[in-house]
Amino acid sequence: MTDGATGSTGSRSRRHGRAGRDMRAASLVGLGLGAIVLSTLFLFKPAFVGLVVIVMVVAVWELATALGARSVAVPVVPVVLGTVLMLVGAYLGGGSPLMVGLGLTVAAVSAWRLGDSRPGYLRDVSAGIFTSVYVPFLAGFAMLMVRHDDGAWWVFALLVVVVASDTGGLLAGVLAGRHPMAPSVSPKKSWEGFAGSVVLGVGVAVPVAVYAFDAPWWTGVVLGVTGVIGATLGDLGESLIKRDLGIKDMSQLLPGHGGLMDRLDSLLPTAPLVWFVLEYIVT
Repeated sequence: MTDGATGSTGSRSRRHGRAGRDMRAASLVGLGLGAIVLSTLFLFKPAFVGLVVIVMVVAVWELATALGARSVAVPVVPVVLGTVLMLVGAYLGGGSPLMVGLGLTVAAVSAWRLGDSRPGYLRDVSAGIFTSVYVPFLAGFAMLMVRHDDGAWWVFALLVVVVASDTGGLLAGVLAGRHPMAPSVSPKKSWEGFAGSVVLGVGVAVPVAVYAFDAPWWTGVVLGVTGVIGATLGDLGESLIKRDLGIKDMSQLLPGHGGLMDRLDSLLPTAPLVWFVLEYIVT
């Protein structure tokens, strides 16, 4: 029995490695998700918008469930309705509907909780507003990107820079990570990993800027560095949330990844930064 348990533990350890994940499962799931996202993005934009809406609704549910485990009751119904309103509005009408949708969602969250006599009104409304901003509002910037004529390439730039940042950080961190960046928040994130993120993020962003947008190479450097900073802060931010909640993953929905929010942590805060760089510098 001891040998069997040891063998099982050793097998899991080899499979997970220093990254702390089942990398085989994570890679397969990541490739599958990437294929779905890119196919809808480049073949039929409305399908991509629908996919984003579904993903963000699930992400809202994940975050609300995690907060609920700590007795924080997010008003899920108005947040979900606001998610659809913000994302579809941003795609169809641009930035103004996105902002109006956020305002209406905040008002709806505040009004919805008035009907509940339980204590903690300010806590729950604050959590609902935070969820509305953190998930659908930030995702709305991807909708602002995709509505452009070449919007598929805008979103592609966001995705590949964030993926490159995560991949470069993981590889450099596993191979050479020695100096923790924020040990109390995310012990495995190192400055060496951040350097790997910058190298690979910029290395991917430069050819995207040059060949997809016919822009000078240095705009790719700006795009890459900005994307890496956003992805890193997003990763640290979600790690801080999970530390406060006392959880490792937001859910177990995706094998090797945790929950959808565990995959969106880098993308969501990076979306408005990349949108700004593409809108005002690259294109």
